[in-house]
Amino acid sequence: MSRYRGSVCRLCRRENLKLYLKGDRCYSDKCAIDRRTYPPGQHGQRRGGKISDYGLQLREKQKVRRLYGLSESQFHLFFARSDKMKGITGTNLLVMLERRLDNVIYRFGFANSRPQARQLVKHGHFRINGVKVDIPSYQVRAGDVVSVDEKSKTVQSIVDSIEAVVRRGMPQWLELDKDNLKGTVKTMPVREDITMPIQENQIIEFYSK
Repeated sequence: MSRYRGSVCRLCRRENLKLYLKGDRCYSDKCAIDRRTYPPGQHGQRRGGKISDYGLQLREKQKVRRLYGLSESQFHLFFARSDKMKGITGTNLLVMLERRLDNVIYRFGFANSRPQARQLVKHGHFRINGVKVDIPSYQVRAGDVVSVDEKSKTVQSIVDSIEAVVRRGMPQWLELDKDNLKGTVKTMPVREDITMPIQENQIIEFYSK
């Protein structure tokens, strides 16, 4: 599977939105999108003009894909699954992305970015209901207890991240036990829990062509 190895700050500037891909740096005055508000590239400052409907749909799809750190094939697979589910396809898609284990780890504050959360999950630092899970795309369920493995409670990156969780806030569908480095999925997330400016209908139209 291909992996983006370039500057992630370029991705934020391209989508004109903070995607919070670099953790603490995104909250500081060093954030690239705050310092350079135009798109990356040689002609970034010259870009302008009206964007076509297709261009708007593409940008929305890319924004969400990059926000959750998925490859094109992974993102399309999530869309295909959400399209087969009952309910609104766009809402189903966003809820499934929120339920990914790497995203939940980030939301709990055990990692300061989704890329870091994905790496920590792959390295086996977390347990769900007492069972070690190292699959970033694992879908959590209501009632699941996500905890840091006993041997990993001294990992410096986890300790540092949990101390900064207050700055990001905690979604209502999650409950954190900071002292014991564990959290509970109280309910399934709903559309209102996703506060990033996302127009999922544009993604639906993109894949409907």
